[in-house]
Amino acid sequence: MSYWVPKGGLPAQTDLTTDRAVFTEAYAVLPRGTMRDIVTSRLPHWDDTRLWVIARPLSGFAETFSWYVVEVSAGGGSERPDDDPDAEAVLFVVGGTVELTIGGVAHRVGPGGYAFLPPGTRWTLRNETSAPATFHWIRKAYERVDGVEVPEAFVVQEHDVAVEPMPHTDGAWGTQRFVDPLDVRHDMHVNIVSFEPGGAIPFPETHVMEHGLYVLEGKAVYLLNKDWVEVQEGDFMWLRAFCPQACYAGGPGRFRYLLYKDVNRHPRLRPVQA
Repeated sequence: MSYWVPKGGLPAQTDLTTDRAVFTEAYAVLPRGTMRDIVTSRLPHWDDTRLWVIARPLSGFAETFSWYVVEVSAGGGSERPDDDPDAEAVLFVVGGTVELTIGGVAHRVGPGGYAFLPPGTRWTLRNETSAPATFHWIRKAYERVDGVEVPEAFVVQEHDVAVEPMPHTDGAWGTQRFVDPLDVRHDMHVNIVSFEPGGAIPFPETHVMEHGLYVLEGKAVYLLNKDWVEVQEGDFMWLRAFCPQACYAGGPGRFRYLLYKDVNRHPRLRPVQA
């Protein structure tokens, strides 16, 4: 499997300023060229670590989730990664190797490694190698439901999760689902969607789920609201709920992206009380 890993840096003064970045009320595109050294962030209790925050809850932007691309230098990491007791998370490693401990159980996780962390999980993460490690960290405030248990933590490797072809596509469009879509304990899905050259979403999907998409491999043209946009590996897209979307993968290789969506809960009818 191939995974795009951002390198940071800064463009030369001779480069053109214009790029494909766009921010609208319905969608946003953050091309890989926007992930530079000067837009990185730091977090409390994390050593030798920087991150690109590519989505956060914000009026007119992502409402249900935050998404980081995290780079941990050799020897870096955290014994206290997240102090929010309501935060659930998915970690997906795209470069290097991390030592992830969940409830006292150690896991050595390399590229393609996927971890689900329910709210209240005690976990730590360290890079004990001599090279940087990079992973995606997607967070959501878990929505508890009376009579529904919180799902358990797990770690799995992408290559152990089968690609499920979409109906009537002859395998040109498929999804790797890391949790059972019928398991209503989960209120978010983070999957990998893939297209073979020529594969397409053949109609404008319009639905209640908010989306975040990070392109892991390849390139395609993507319909976002009324605009066809070219995207490539390393690009991030945010789609507001009900934003029409479709896709056409022209090749020459596969097109794959990591996909977030909120699922399995009633839409909130009033603000959450503090």
